[in-house]
Amino acid sequence: MRPENYEAIKQPPSNEFELNFGPNHPGIEGNYAFRVKLNGDEVLSARADAGYLHRGFEKLMEGRLWIQNIALVPRICVPDPVPMEVCYSLAIEELCGLEIPERAMWLRVMQLEMSRLAAHLFAFGGHAATTGMYTPMFWGVADRDLILDRFEELTGGRVYSIYNIPGGVRRDMPDGFLDRLGTLLDYLDSRLPDYDSLFFRNQVFIKRARDVGAMTQEQALKWGVTGPNLRATGLAFDVRRDDPYLVYDKIDFDIVTEPGGDALSRNLVRRAELKQSIRILRQIIKHLPSVKGAVRCPIPNPLAWNVPAGETYTRVESSKGELAYYVVSNGGDKPYRVHVRGPSSMHAVQVLEKLAVGSRLEDVAQIMFSLDACPPEVDR
Repeated sequence: MRPENYEAIKQPPSNEFELNFGPNHPGIEGNYAFRVKLNGDEVLSARADAGYLHRGFEKLMEGRLWIQNIALVPRICVPDPVPMEVCYSLAIEELCGLEIPERAMWLRVMQLEMSRLAAHLFAFGGHAATTGMYTPMFWGVADRDLILDRFEELTGGRVYSIYNIPGGVRRDMPDGFLDRLGTLLDYLDSRLPDYDSLFFRNQVFIKRARDVGAMTQEQALKWGVTGPNLRATGLAFDVRRDDPYLVYDKIDFDIVTEPGGDALSRNLVRRAELKQSIRILRQIIKHLPSVKGAVRCPIPNPLAWNVPAGETYTRVESSKGELAYYVVSNGGDKPYRVHVRGPSSMHAVQVLEKLAVGSRLEDVAQIMFSLDACPPEVDR
């Protein structure tokens, strides 16, 4: 006698199944999860699953004093925390009408570009590992540590420096800092040919990354893509040049683009940006000694600081893309509302979900790392 579900039983088994990347899988960027539905090794659908890391930053900031949030915001993007400090400080300064000293502006740009270097080195290593190459990852982490040594000397902290405050920066450079930074830049410059030989010109990487996760410029603009991911589609947009802040309008640098819009182009843009950040830092080293004066302007008692009522939107160019803060004050000692426009919110969710569909299973991690997202930005 046939069972009632005989017709279902006799059907051939389906090749469709679901697979979870993360939140502790090595093929994922940080504490993040990505769920894919597969037909064999082809991705049929994909869904981002966030919420495994630091969460609720925006609401936490509304319950803390203005100055207390300076120690909180760097955690929104651990590999590149400095833009978080600077953008939040710029928002408060705009609400208060504070004019920070010129020397503080140069010091902020110096720290921003150092952070960009460190973040890109970290990103290269992660992407290399997705294609089976681990030596670039070890190199990137080791060279990044040398930059963190300079952060520690300048700010007292290696990862979370908490150096930028409303009104400027906490303190000036130690004696001889620019000389040591210059020596580091010489070393990093000498390392770039090694990275090219090992990774960027490696045929394994080039063949694996070309045409993977490709998007057109029209798609990138429609999806809200910014930063290196947008410039990899051929559009030369960079907040540092197109809406300059601090002293970027006094610095000479190029906006690098690539035409492919794929994982290869995104990595090549970041590789070229290493050279541009070194170029910017050399100009700062040359110019900063001639900029004398204070590194911060007077501010009220930070523990009883009532920021004037109003709202503002400030933005900077982080290593991940356009980072912005929308801040509202009701005249009290805490923010009334804060919204962080982090680039990873777009790149790690809607963009990643779209680019993953139609790709092969082995390329999912590569697409993810090529977008260079920060999971805590999504969980903010």
